[in-house]
Amino acid sequence: MRGPAAVAIALSDDERCELQVRARRRKTARADAQRAAIVLLAAAGESNMAIAARLGVTRVTVTTWRNRFAERRLEGLSDEPRSGAPRRIGDDKIADVVTATLESTPPGATHWSRRSMARASGLSVTTVHRIWNAFSLQPQRTETFKLSTDPLFVEKIRDIVALYLDPPDRALVLCVDEKSQIQALDRTQPLLPMRPGQVERRTHDYKRHGTTSLFAALNVASGRIIGKCLPRHRAREFRRFLDLVEQNVPDDIDIHVIIDNAATHKTRLIRNWFARRPRWHVHFTPTSASWINQVERFFGLLTEQQIRRGVHRSTKALEAAIMDYIALRNADPKPFRWVKTADDILATIARFCHRTLAVHNPNRIEISGTGH
Repeated sequence: MRGPAAVAIALSDDERCELQVRARRRKTARADAQRAAIVLLAAAGESNMAIAARLGVTRVTVTTWRNRFAERRLEGLSDEPRSGAPRRIGDDKIADVVTATLESTPPGATHWSRRSMARASGLSVTTVHRIWNAFSLQPQRTETFKLSTDPLFVEKIRDIVALYLDPPDRALVLCVDEKSQIQALDRTQPLLPMRPGQVERRTHDYKRHGTTSLFAALNVASGRIIGKCLPRHRAREFRRFLDLVEQNVPDDIDIHVIIDNAATHKTRLIRNWFARRPRWHVHFTPTSASWINQVERFFGLLTEQQIRRGVHRSTKALEAAIMDYIALRNADPKPFRWVKTADDILATIARFCHRTLAVHNPNRIEISGTGH
């Protein structure tokens, strides 16, 4: 049996503007931004189930705030008074902490800690922690990014994503790359294994026993890996690996190879190799965009599950461990599932660029559209 129909929401221009500000404003608590997003999606005609799935909340949550807004408009999105002792910290004080966190740094440091903010604001460390949690602020964390400056970025993204989502008939798509300079490392003292109440412990220093380079080709459709370890990372080694790949793929279908712009991939030796094989089609990733090459995900798993915590007393031991790992994956291969369309990727990058420009030039004129 279906429940009652969702309440229809119609917004005035002022209400829509206020809700959009709440949903986007950096100084809005997560709960307030979420409620504003619920009402905006409801006004756009979305069902309660669709809104819940989109925002990652329950249908009851969506229904509650939809009905509250329909009854009391913007005032209905505020929290009801709760039992217990009254608040001792007002909204102005909370706003001061959030503003200081976002727009300033403490003397002699690059970012705020809970203790330094507590001293500066006169609040307790616990209170600062709660405020930061409410506004999703984590000054101690940082992430890196790099935007590609490739003039053919859009074309290359559309080309490669199309191979992932809609590969051509009777063709094989391979993601090819090298993980170079993998070190065979041995700890200077025996590790202490994990036990109840104690994590595994190892010395911070190590002994080096040489390096190797892994050349790998990932079959996008099946998830199988063709891999070979070679002592050096040059064009001649890359050609040897391409010969190995050719021996392990069918002879009667086209091969689409996705590779990055490394110099070893563009030498005359490699260009001639591909020129003599017209069924091989090369697709270069955009510069500084290795994330679009699916074999990089395999390299990440290899590092996490085998190399980083492994103990290897020689390059032969390291290479044997790598090839054993590949054989184990190939025994039960699972392809990586690509879900983003090219339009999704380009829209995400456009939003990131707009936000970055807004931070560094807050007085600029906002231009609508993504401008792919």
